[in-house]
Amino acid sequence: MSDAYRSYIGGEWLAGGDEIAVENPGTGEVFAAVARAGPDEVDRAVAAARTCVADRRLTDMRPSARGRLLVDMARWIRDHEDEIVEVLTLDSGKTLLESRWEVAGGANFLEYYGGLADKIEGSYIPLGAGYIDYVTPVPYGVSAHIVPWNYPFELTCRGIGPALAAGNAVVVKSPELAPLSVTYVARAAEAAGMPRGAVNVMCGYGHDAGEALARHPGIDQITFTGSVETGRKILYAAAESVIPAVVELGGKSAGIVLDDADLDQVTDQTRWGIFSNSGQVCSALARLVVPARLHDEVVDRLVTMAGGLTVGPGIEGTDMGSLISGHQLEQVDRHVRAAGEDGASAAIGGERIDRLGHFYQPTIFPNVTNDMAIARDEVFGPVLSVIPYGGVEEALRIANDSDYGLVAGVFGNDLDQATFLADRLEAGQIFVNEWFQPSIEAPFGGFKRSGFGREKGADAVRGYYQLKNINISRGS
Repeated sequence: MSDAYRSYIGGEWLAGGDEIAVENPGTGEVFAAVARAGPDEVDRAVAAARTCVADRRLTDMRPSARGRLLVDMARWIRDHEDEIVEVLTLDSGKTLLESRWEVAGGANFLEYYGGLADKIEGSYIPLGAGYIDYVTPVPYGVSAHIVPWNYPFELTCRGIGPALAAGNAVVVKSPELAPLSVTYVARAAEAAGMPRGAVNVMCGYGHDAGEALARHPGIDQITFTGSVETGRKILYAAAESVIPAVVELGGKSAGIVLDDADLDQVTDQTRWGIFSNSGQVCSALARLVVPARLHDEVVDRLVTMAGGLTVGPGIEGTDMGSLISGHQLEQVDRHVRAAGEDGASAAIGGERIDRLGHFYQPTIFPNVTNDMAIARDEVFGPVLSVIPYGGVEEALRIANDSDYGLVAGVFGNDLDQATFLADRLEAGQIFVNEWFQPSIEAPFGGFKRSGFGREKGADAVRGYYQLKNINISRGS
């Protein structure tokens, strides 16, 4: 087995016994293998991280030195960007352009948190002449990260960046689907000179390595991105261990189109909002809520746009790649069939693409009502519901009528009306006139069942340290 696809534990590359076959979703063919980690490897990784914490290899560093390590990781990633992009495209099914954005995004996160490392500050509390009282941030210790398959590289960097900046050691469980790019994060840590045990990366199945990591008594904090169902299990495990958790879960995000919206802009943003990564995005623009009088025109524009997208293996430079697996293809098709039973009729798409790999047609359902399952359940595929509304208050009610609250959006030129809606939309991040605004500096996280805690921005670092108050009596 190539060193690139081994586990990285305690500064060593370990092959282990078993392997996980890695499929190219664009062809359905196995093209690589990664070392399979189980409970034994989890024990070893957590032990390595605990030793790093006990020896204070990160916490005794100058914060600026920790920051330079993260910046050096980012530099190594940029130097190897083309290789990582190709590997990510092959094992995730996304397009070359999407992979390049993701790899660049991962490097950006590491650079950002590298620059923030020496700005994590404590405070002094004046209690009078007889006392010295101050507050200092203290890392939790061992931070566990269970990474999803839809953005494995970027979300690994997004999670470990603030954790390492705060002085934690990290243990990463990469997804069994699309795991290969995450090994490059470990290679970047090694090349940057991260202390042994500071960064540990392994791949394993969720029911095996993932559960062992989530329930391990040696972890002090856990970060998870994935489904609500699995998120509940992570939170149960965290509660049993009485440790903090940051969880980003599902979404069924709505974008409200106002009467004065630029429909060319709406069409372009919807293209990226629902068809990026074949719709396998927690914050995808899954529901477009449009004025009834504009409904048909908007749908016509969207159908023309979707019909012009090329779909195929991402490595070929297509507009939309494959779904991650045959199972995911089945799930998407099941949701589409159920929509038909509910009375919805696709204006375009609605079928699998008959070719090697796991491809689904870009699909648009017009005239959807918000009580239909297709408007309520997370599909995680290239499927858009267009929902007409009569007045702005109705649009707001439709958008907020969801179990989820990850992101939402507004399209329109009247900023007074847009901000009125933004203030009232029940979601953790609101996009106005541009979906997926590329801001690593702003906090990101969910309301309702979309999770809690914040990723991105300076707020993310607060999820990786606790406050210690030290009070010194100077005597009489």
